[in-house]
Amino acid sequence: MTKLLVVEDDREIASALSEYLRREGFSVLSAGGEKEARENLSREGFALLLVDLALLDGDGFGVARAAREKGIPVIFLTASGDEDAVVRGLDMGAEDYIVKPFRPRELVSRIRRVLARNGGGDGKLAAGDVVLDPERGTVTRGGEELLLSALEYRLLLLFLSNRGRLLTRERLLEDIWDAAGDFVNDNTLTVYVKRLREKIEKDPQNPAIIKTVRGMGYRVD
Repeated sequence: MTKLLVVEDDREIASALSEYLRREGFSVLSAGGEKEARENLSREGFALLLVDLALLDGDGFGVARAAREKGIPVIFLTASGDEDAVVRGLDMGAEDYIVKPFRPRELVSRIRRVLARNGGGDGKLAAGDVVLDPERGTVTRGGEELLLSALEYRLLLLFLSNRGRLLTRERLLEDIWDAAGDFVNDNTLTVYVKRLREKIEKDPQNPAIIKTVRGMGYRVD
């Protein structure tokens, strides 16, 4: 599982962000300042760091330097209007930055792109002969590209990023609502899962990839 380090001195933000990233299939540790972040870097192997530029203990630049010395990519979290700090961060080798307040799904998308560029993390996500490439935004089955709607793609990404975990219908509805901007209810979710299965399963009537957990939701083993 891809391991991330969140360096953020606002405990509420760090906790909420860490929990969201875990739901997206990442392993997450958090640090409240530069000293704690450096201690974690010395004993843990991370695929990527999310670093707040403004820390009560030290600063994000020091953390970023320590990470880059180990070849670990960094995404900065910064307040709006901090252009000079952003430029400095990019000049010292940061992969990307995102301005607070940010949309969690946008951040996850950027994380996956940075991981793919650096050859780390999940990269391509696969189940059987179905392969989802987050960097290119494509899905193939047996090497042939599939045409998925935005909602079908989002559903598949959620399933493959959370292999082995139960995804409740409530969780799926929450994510689909944000991705589509359209009204999606429980019956509509059933239709989308059926359509996705028809495209990725060899036998949609007996799915081998997206399993139904009766009365609860779905799971990809």
